[in-house]
Amino acid sequence: MKTIMLKGSQVSRKYYIIDAAGKPAGRVAVVVAKLLMGKHKVDYTPHIDNGDYVIIKNASKAILTGKKMDYKVFFWHSGYPGGLKHVYFKDAIVKNPRFVFERLVRGMLPKNRLRKHRLRRMIVVKDDNVKAPEGAIEYKF
Repeated sequence: MKTIMLKGSQVSRKYYIIDAAGKPAGRVAVVVAKLLMGKHKVDYTPHIDNGDYVIIKNASKAILTGKKMDYKVFFWHSGYPGGLKHVYFKDAIVKNPRFVFERLVRGMLPKNRLRKHRLRRMIVVKDDNVKAPEGAIEYKF
């Protein structure tokens, strides 16, 4: 049996829609990372970006288990003295769910040159108003 190695011109992409309402944000991020990398495909090739498009709907309704909703904090630094910034999960998920899911999925993708291209294929929608292309697949988990 011969090993399949894709070329860039042989990549075919689909659209997947994931409903995040009432689901833990980390579980949703794991599924999104898998779909963005293309690991669900038979012809997965690590050095080729052959993942699919992912649309996350109801992103602002994602939850965290336990007391993490009150205590989970995202930190970053501006690079200047006194530039440590932070935002709580419960505030960020309501104001900008794209920021939250980008941080979660970014940490689950491989740290290489393909990561930023894969993240561009992730679309985050705050509520249920999704304009999905024809033939989009509703992903259940």
